[in-house]
Amino acid sequence: MSPKPPPHPRQNHLLAALSPEVQDRLFPYLELVALPLRALMYESGRPMRHVYFPTDAIVSLQYVMENGASTAILVVGNEGLLGITLFMGGESTPSRSVVQSAGHAYRLPRSRVKEEFKRHGELLVLMLRYTQALITQVAQTAVCNRHHAIDQQLCRWLLLSMDRLSNNHLTMTQEFIANMLGVRREGVTQAALKLQQLGVISYSRGLIKVLDRPQLEALSCECYAVVKKETDVLLHYLPQRQVIKDATTIPTVTLPTGSAVVSA
Repeated sequence: MSPKPPPHPRQNHLLAALSPEVQDRLFPYLELVALPLRALMYESGRPMRHVYFPTDAIVSLQYVMENGASTAILVVGNEGLLGITLFMGGESTPSRSVVQSAGHAYRLPRSRVKEEFKRHGELLVLMLRYTQALITQVAQTAVCNRHHAIDQQLCRWLLLSMDRLSNNHLTMTQEFIANMLGVRREGVTQAALKLQQLGVISYSRGLIKVLDRPQLEALSCECYAVVKKETDVLLHYLPQRQVIKDATTIPTVTLPTGSAVVSA
């Protein structure tokens, strides 16, 4: 059995969206690194030396309290990058970054990131739009954690994670999920059990598989839809994730005769 080929930089959608000219400048300096589950990417207050572009891994940014309690504030995957602080003027971050789904990423030295950023070209535009998408995710996560039940938070977190993977399963313990959401493990156990009984997910020995995504979206709060809508608008380079099986189900509008169509 031949070994699996390494992921290509273009498996990261942000890198793939760059023009060949920009890719030619950056790709020679990209270094492929493995991201094992629970690996610590950035620690709070420590200097950041690289920006990471995940290809098939998911990393969560967490805030850790003085008593050791933590909560994930956002997730990053193949839609973007890890390390926005480096091009926003800082050299460290108050949060820590932990791998929540193992895989790979390409990393780029901070000197190369800043050099390309100062060209005020494509990378600058994409990174700023991506930062705005992250701000939306952070804000909505704060609202969700304050106002919505653990069941809804779990659905939102699963959906955001699946959007950043090429498959429908995660390897994750309930204890780790509880740390991500900043809730008790018992609450996650009950929420996961409800989803299993409804046939939405299967969970066994740390492996979570999403069996019914439409129902998972229906059970989630509005926070997921808000984040997804904003992300789709800002990150126009992302592929469409919905598969249309029946074209007759697509909503259509019949315009009256003589109506003008106005382009936005």
